[in-house]
Amino acid sequence: MKTVVKLLSVCLLMMALSSTINAQKDFLSTKKPAQIGFSGNLTDFSASLPKVGNVDPGYSIWFWKGLTNHLDYSVRYNGLFSDYQPITGVAANKNSYKNEGEFSFHLKALSDNHLLNPFISAGIGAGNYQKKNISAYAPLGIGLQLNLFSEAYVYLQGNYRMSFNDKKLDNNTFYSFGVAQPLARKKAVEFKEIPVAVIEVKDTDNDGVPDTKDKCPTVYGPAENNGCPWPDTDGDGVLDKDDKCPTVKGPAENNGCPWPDRDGDGVLDKDDKCPDEKGLPENNGCPKVEEVISKKMENIYFDFNKASITASSDATLNEVAELIKATNGETFVIIGMTDKKGSDNYNLNLSQKRAASVMAALEKRGVAASQLKSKGIGEAEAVVDENASEEERMKDRKVIVRTVSGDEWIKIKKKDTK
Repeated sequence: MKTVVKLLSVCLLMMALSSTINAQKDFLSTKKPAQIGFSGNLTDFSASLPKVGNVDPGYSIWFWKGLTNHLDYSVRYNGLFSDYQPITGVAANKNSYKNEGEFSFHLKALSDNHLLNPFISAGIGAGNYQKKNISAYAPLGIGLQLNLFSEAYVYLQGNYRMSFNDKKLDNNTFYSFGVAQPLARKKAVEFKEIPVAVIEVKDTDNDGVPDTKDKCPTVYGPAENNGCPWPDTDGDGVLDKDDKCPTVKGPAENNGCPWPDRDGDGVLDKDDKCPDEKGLPENNGCPKVEEVISKKMENIYFDFNKASITASSDATLNEVAELIKATNGETFVIIGMTDKKGSDNYNLNLSQKRAASVMAALEKRGVAASQLKSKGIGEAEAVVDENASEEERMKDRKVIVRTVSGDEWIKIKKKDTK
């Protein structure tokens, strides 16, 4: 076991030496300057750890210096007052004063600019404990360093000192408390101002983008476009980066795109109140009410050779009644029409009855009588030949609507009486 411990001691010494050789100096070095110190000691030859026996007092004078930021070395002399005699029959020193010398490495956990710094120690030492008898040992231990503003250092150490020859020296423990003072004040690190070379950056167009990075070095442009101005391909005043239709002119309020006209009535959708139905500009893009009503009346049908309305027309009559009531009093003329089959007088009379029949149906649905007029025109506007099929001739058996003022209605009535 003692041989193993000794080998471990030698290995620790070798590691410390290797750390010294391979350590690199920092720009701001904190390694300890050379210092001289003094300590009071206690040595115990009579018991092994963890037991403590009789301790002998002593003192040390040492030289301590840093090798790197984390590794120091020390050389120390120990004076020991003790009657310790390892070998019986050999005379001890008469004055009971023993001399020791040690060389050790100290591996620190932190650099020396810390207030408290723990460390471990390993080294080699020797002492004369009997006349003409020098015994060697290996001090291994731990310690704590207190840095007093780098003006002084306080050390607390505890070593287990292993003898290389237990017949000449017993293993023992050693405790030390001391103070060290640097031999010279530590020089402050001087910082020299390094001149900075001024490199002129050329910016021909003064747009804040250096010519070396400017893809348009002679034309002013933003940095986000590599120093080039944003293009406007369609020339509508909206830059391509903001233009959703960069190749077609359009106003800025529509992101550079032209306003659409879905129903193709010449009224743009933004102004068209009926964007999906063709209408008139003067009517905000919507068709006239009479056109809407006339189109719906195409779904009003009459029995053959009669003025009676078929039941299938009820839904259309309801819609037409609501449209007329929504016009706030506008007057509508219901014009009855027939196909070409039959005499002119017969067809004229039948068309008047059909127009009157529709007017009555609308009044029944809440339309004011003052808003409705009726008139028959017979086959005057029929477009299907009288010899065509029943299905074809049905297209001419219908009513249409026109809006008129009071004066226009008087003219129509006069024309009918001529």
